[in-house]
Amino acid sequence: MTLDIEALSIRFEERLRQVAVADSPFVTEAASHLIAAGGKRFRPQLVYLASGFGGEVDEEQLLKAALVMELTHVASLYHDDVMDEADVRRSAPSANSRWGNSIAILIGDYLFAKASILVADLGADYVRLQAETFTRLVQGQIAETRGPGTGEAPLEHYLQVIADKTGSLIAASALFGAMIAGAPQSIREALAAYGEEIGLVFQLSDDIIDITSDVTGKTPGTDLREGVPTLPTLLLEASRDPADQPLKDLLAGDLSDDAALAEALAVLRAHPVVEKARAEVCRHADLARQHLAPLPEGDAKQLLLQVCDDLVKRSA
Repeated sequence: MTLDIEALSIRFEERLRQVAVADSPFVTEAASHLIAAGGKRFRPQLVYLASGFGGEVDEEQLLKAALVMELTHVASLYHDDVMDEADVRRSAPSANSRWGNSIAILIGDYLFAKASILVADLGADYVRLQAETFTRLVQGQIAETRGPGTGEAPLEHYLQVIADKTGSLIAASALFGAMIAGAPQSIREALAAYGEEIGLVFQLSDDIIDITSDVTGKTPGTDLREGVPTLPTLLLEASRDPADQPLKDLLAGDLSDDAALAEALAVLRAHPVVEKARAEVCRHADLARQHLAPLPEGDAKQLLLQVCDDLVKRSA
């Protein structure tokens, strides 16, 4: 059976809006806040694509799997914004800036609970996978909050954080789709490994975009101004070249002024560390492609390979 992904996506959006509805109009409004703001729906798309490596697919089960992944993702964003003290999410005021931290945390909990109700319909294996994924999400958030431990390389710490916070849920999305389709264990493992790497590519390409792009809708240098570690800045930090010290000092200074931020961005964009970061994105994309190599040929495989190409291009 060939899935009509466009039709599935339309049904998905309708169901996603419905599942956020609560007994209280206020909870419905707050829970719908980020859902209504849109998003890439990257994780549901992976659920659909990964289901192309098995047999007949129950579309209702597939939709539930996609909803579980997206709800888990959106719920984590409510919590992330509290941890990061963010003011904006998806070009809209963040829930914590609009209603306060306590409400934002509770709405995240509400959406996690909604995801749990849906995943229970899928079966014990799916419940376990969601719980294991949630465990990694929380551990990644804690590790990010605490920072690198004594003797721990900041870059290695960062890569583990994004593997846990981003890679785990993307891997689970691919695995959910394969499970719904009854794909063999070897294919499930390959798709999960692909998802882990794609999660890294996804976040690391965002790191580069924060510095290089003026056309993504995100204000360039947002992470830089807030002192958030990213791949280019961590690679720079690891450099032992004395010639890099002036740039390190510049980035460590006060970037709250627009002119200071513009200067920092200009110098950083011209630095070889950006190309080094791009090479790292390409390396992880190649690893993702290698995990797909043993999979049977077909539209699903080609679309997953295209995901690799698209993510690399967005940071080029």
